[in-house]
Amino acid sequence: MPVLKLASRTIETQNPAFVMSIVNADRDSFFAKSRGGFWLAKKHISQGADIIDVGGESTRPGSRYIDAKEEIRRVVPVIKKIRRHSDIPISVDTRKYDVMSAAYDAGADILNDVSAMEDDPRLAAFCAKTKIPVILMHKKGIPSTMQDETSYADVFSEVNGYLEARANFALQSGISSDKIIVDPGVGFGKNTAQNAVLIKRAGELCQGKHMVLMALSRKSFFGQVCGREVKDRLWGTVSANVYSILNGVSMIRVHDTAAAVDSVKVIKEILNAGS
Repeated sequence: MPVLKLASRTIETQNPAFVMSIVNADRDSFFAKSRGGFWLAKKHISQGADIIDVGGESTRPGSRYIDAKEEIRRVVPVIKKIRRHSDIPISVDTRKYDVMSAAYDAGADILNDVSAMEDDPRLAAFCAKTKIPVILMHKKGIPSTMQDETSYADVFSEVNGYLEARANFALQSGISSDKIIVDPGVGFGKNTAQNAVLIKRAGELCQGKHMVLMALSRKSFFGQVCGREVKDRLWGTVSANVYSILNGVSMIRVHDTAAAVDSVKVIKEILNAGS
């Protein structure tokens, strides 16, 4: 079963994957029901989330970056309020050292960086010093333009090579291997067919040396495959998450906690069943 070492404690789950639940402290996220603060985190916790992921800067295709001061203003009060009420691990979806530093001081435990620490290399030394885990994601370009360039000779090989290189950068910066989590970045500069390949082969990333996170929840992939609007993409999301877990993924990032928790419990029961 998955185990993750935080700075001062170790978390584990008896299910086959951790459920990371999304709280977007902004007004620009593509799924309106993911926007909120402590009340939304409290709902996720009550439904069985293992980790709460707080973000203040939308990275949906077409979005534009905001400055660190505004991002801190959005996320730090949410983190402080969660921490006053719960010891649940908190990850922060940010690319910026200043934001992560303020979030850590407020009680955050994990860095979730869509730029894999390329946008602000200071984050590597910070994570090494504080001993917090880091999620390294692959993307192509920046959110405002990334879907304009989706050409790859071999999408899995290129994404895998990038993640291996960024994981090596993290290792060389002093971050231990068991605190590195990789994310292939489904929907970030990839087309439908490329996303399908990454979902199919996610468990192979980095040859299994690092935990793999899949952030699939309600993404445009399901709209393209199923012809569904964002509000109707839960069934596709659950299907792809189950497939990913059965093929080696140890963490799923979701909007719909109750459905995700039910799905990992069912997988556990089936896998543990006698012949």
